[in-house]
Amino acid sequence: MISNALAGALLRRRVHYGWAVVLATFLVMLTAAAAMGAPGVLIQPLQAEFGWSTEQISVAMAVRLVLFGLLGPFAAALINHFGLRPVVVCAMSLIAAGFLGSLFMTELWQLLLLWGVVVGVGTGMVAMVLGATVATRWFVHRRGLVMGLLAASSATGQLLFLPLMAELTSRFGWRAAAVFVCAVLLVAALVALLLMRDRPSDLGLALYGETELAPAAPLQSFRAHLLSPLGALREASGTLTFWVLAGTFFVCGLSTNGLVQTHFVSLCGDFGLAAVGAASLLALMGLFDFVGTLGSGWLSDRYDNRWLLFWYYGLRGLSLMCLPLTGFSLYGLSLFAVFYGLDWIATVPPTVKLVADRFGREKAGLVFGWVFAAHQLGAATAAYGAGWSRTVLASYLPAFVFAGVMCLVAAVSVVVMLERRRVPAVAVA
Repeated sequence: MISNALAGALLRRRVHYGWAVVLATFLVMLTAAAAMGAPGVLIQPLQAEFGWSTEQISVAMAVRLVLFGLLGPFAAALINHFGLRPVVVCAMSLIAAGFLGSLFMTELWQLLLLWGVVVGVGTGMVAMVLGATVATRWFVHRRGLVMGLLAASSATGQLLFLPLMAELTSRFGWRAAAVFVCAVLLVAALVALLLMRDRPSDLGLALYGETELAPAAPLQSFRAHLLSPLGALREASGTLTFWVLAGTFFVCGLSTNGLVQTHFVSLCGDFGLAAVGAASLLALMGLFDFVGTLGSGWLSDRYDNRWLLFWYYGLRGLSLMCLPLTGFSLYGLSLFAVFYGLDWIATVPPTVKLVADRFGREKAGLVFGWVFAAHQLGAATAAYGAGWSRTVLASYLPAFVFAGVMCLVAAVSVVVMLERRRVPAVAVA
């Protein structure tokens, strides 16, 4: 097996194989992020070709985001039962099938089925829960840094792919961009097939930062694995910690991928900025978010994660509320892209750390899956709400300002309602 040979070669150079798993996971999450972000570039071409309104298209985007989140806890259960590689390869294939099928769609219900349901299920299987599972299974030391790196993959997906997809769309039409997405998904699936392993013990290794092999995970039936997310929700939902983290992560989704990633290009188009230029600004956000999220991972290993979340939500809220003041000039939007981009996904590493600290390493993936589901419910709310605002109020700006206000509420709640001390881990069935 390639992974066995590579693990031996890396070990001789004193490099833990966990970093190879991180590399494969990064590529998978990066391409999934490209698939998630693609509809934001394609809204206007779909309107031009099919005559669908922003609100109608936003329904499919909202369904995709809801499934992307709700599949998270069950994706963790599927990973626990079938392993990383089968789940990842299946997910990449589903996303590619959704985009390939969309090449032939002619009706709105087909958009809802393909980009809403099929792509939503596929991306949900390789959502942020995948990164949390890899970080907690393979690393003790540097876990925050690893989670920051994997969370930053979505920013890198924007940085690399959105301007290119916008250019392909402007030159050859939106179908060319869809075919490109399929190609990168298949490459990621191949890398995952070759490099991913479930646990360090599969290769006779300890977790990074430990010297002894971790005990094998207890064997469970598929039914037990499938029901384990519901048990995790039942137990975790009895704590204030869970509801604070879920509520603030709802606001995180409300103010990021459901709003900016989905509607920013169209918002800029309302003020005369071409799609390629707007996608380039999203790429600029991605560049600074990559830096900010890596920095957040480093900080989350060293400082009180509650206060990190306070600053991240607070600064994000101020940036969104100040967006109308930019005048939508290139200079003003560039400043917004830098300031907003620095903490786009910076909230993920401290949130994952807080979940792992309070609910235990083994259950962190399941509990975080539900916290992430709240994130995507917030994203779906913003995806539809901003589309409704544009259709009914003839402006996206009320949705952006509202998201900014909610970020300030989240910033205050996370320090007021979360205790600093570590609470005992919840025994989740």
